[in-house]
Amino acid sequence: MIRNYGRPFPAAIIYPDAIYNIRGSGKKLYLTFDDGPDPESTPRILDILHSHGVKATFFCTGNRVVAAPGLFARIAAEGHRVGNHGYSHLNGLKTPIRDYCADVFRGRDITCSNLFRPPYGRLRVRQYRILERSMKIVFWGLMPYDFDQNLTSAGSYAILTHRMRSGSVIVLHDKSSSTSLQYLDRFLKKALDDGYSFGLVDDSVTRS
Repeated sequence: MIRNYGRPFPAAIIYPDAIYNIRGSGKKLYLTFDDGPDPESTPRILDILHSHGVKATFFCTGNRVVAAPGLFARIAAEGHRVGNHGYSHLNGLKTPIRDYCADVFRGRDITCSNLFRPPYGRLRVRQYRILERSMKIVFWGLMPYDFDQNLTSAGSYAILTHRMRSGSVIVLHDKSSSTSLQYLDRFLKKALDDGYSFGLVDDSVTRS
C-alpha cells in the first residue's frame, strides 16, 4: 500500500474548495472519526474523550446509525458534532452518480447533518458538484492509517504526533479494528500537554 498521510490525492487538486485543514484557529486540532457508530469502539472512544474534556466530529454511516441509534444519540448528547459518511459507505469512483448521491442524501436524512465526508475520500467530479450545492465536503489533512492492519499502533501514533500541526483535520476510525483505540488516551494527553486545544468541524470553518 502506498500511504498518503496528508491531503488525499488527487482530491486536493480536483476539489480545492473542500475542507482539508482549518485556517486561523490558533493552536487547535480537529479530531474526526469515521465509520461509526460501533457497539465496541464508540463507547470506548466517548469515554476517553470525556476523560480529557475533548470534543470531536463523528462522520457516521447511516446504516450503522440505524443499527445503533442509542450510540448515535449518545454522541450528540455528549456535545460532539455529527457528520454524514453516506448510508452504505460507497466508493464514489465505483458507483453510478445517481446511486451514489441517493445514498449520500439518505445518510444526510438519517444523520441530519450537512457535513459530508466521502468514504475512502473518493468521489467523481459530477458527484462532488451535485453534493456541494447543499453540503460542506470535508476531507482531512492528516491520516495516520489507524485502519491499516499492516501498520502497528506505534507506527500510526508516530505518524500522528510527528505530522500534526495547528489546524490539522485528523481522521481516525470508529471501529474495533482501529489501532487508534490503543493510543487515543495517550495522544490526547500529549496534545493537551503541548498546548493544543480541540475544535469541531462546522459550517463556519475557514477552508485550507
